[in-house]
Amino acid sequence: MKIIDHFEIPYYQYLNEESQLADEAPEVARDTGTLQKLYKLMVLVRAMDTKAIALQRTGKLGTYPSTRGQEAVFVGVGNALAKDDIFVPYYRDMGTLIQRGVRLSQILQYWGGDERGNCYDSEDFPYSVPIGSQTLHAAGAAYAVKFRKENRAVLSLFGDGATSQGDFYEAINVAGAWKLPIVFVVCNNQWAISVPREVQTAAHTIAQKAIAAGFSGEQVDGNDIIAVQHRTVEALKSARERGEPRLLEMVCYRQHDHTTADDASRYEPKSLREQEWKKEPVARLRRYLEQLKAWSEQQEEMLQAECAAEVDKAVNEYLSVTPQPLASMFDYLYARLPEAYAAQREMLKDLENVVHG
Repeated sequence: MKIIDHFEIPYYQYLNEESQLADEAPEVARDTGTLQKLYKLMVLVRAMDTKAIALQRTGKLGTYPSTRGQEAVFVGVGNALAKDDIFVPYYRDMGTLIQRGVRLSQILQYWGGDERGNCYDSEDFPYSVPIGSQTLHAAGAAYAVKFRKENRAVLSLFGDGATSQGDFYEAINVAGAWKLPIVFVVCNNQWAISVPREVQTAAHTIAQKAIAAGFSGEQVDGNDIIAVQHRTVEALKSARERGEPRLLEMVCYRQHDHTTADDASRYEPKSLREQEWKKEPVARLRRYLEQLKAWSEQQEEMLQAECAAEVDKAVNEYLSVTPQPLASMFDYLYARLPEAYAAQREMLKDLENVVHG
């Protein structure tokens, strides 16, 4: 017997649970301006998340997926993306989208059932709700980038449950075989709805799934925004300059139900959420900034007030939007509506005209 191959999966953490910085930390760990920006964004996302849940509970929003406890993943990735890169999201990406020019009110609009909130004035892709499907969309976009010889990369974000889908395996396979300029980012929040990470897959890490596709994978502490931002910057650089795909597994924990239509108390072990909360990213970065004398209680009070005002503004914008006609539900399905659906659309328009006189 001889060994014909072997592999290692690195794990990156620069700012630990006690807000202590590792000796090998990257330059961004000492860039207080960038760190303050990242912190403010995480606080804003958490405030907006809390408000969105309240809106759903009071019947003013549809089913909504919380980002609580996962803010560092989405904010860090969003900061790492270059303007010309292409972002392919899933449905939990508020912290990234707002850095790509999407308004908070648009995000609320989408979760309120209005597809106009999913229409962006950019080359970024809209939300993808079918699990894992966006990885193939991203691979197609990356092929186009390579074919056109463009100096940019594609980044696709998805949850750990998506890595058990066939779409994911097909996407990483073509990315490796064709050497596409793409970065796959897994938000491993430990749950695929009610299915825990250890039941989804027998792989020791999700990152190692990249090895079978012919490129590298790595684990990152998803509660350490310094590690998230830095490793994503590096992965995107390799994708742009050398056409090297990479899989980043961001390890964090979902601090809310899967969505507001879920009840995690039926399956989540008691006290586990509280235990994982000790690792959460917002307080971790705040403590570090305070150690650097780059954050104060006065700044915190001002930030909380600013975020509250921004959230209120977004909510008011969302609630003041004139609802779409009921018939518009047919307008986002096909480029050319089939005849059978066209007839149904006309029936609905007629019904609406009768209702509204």
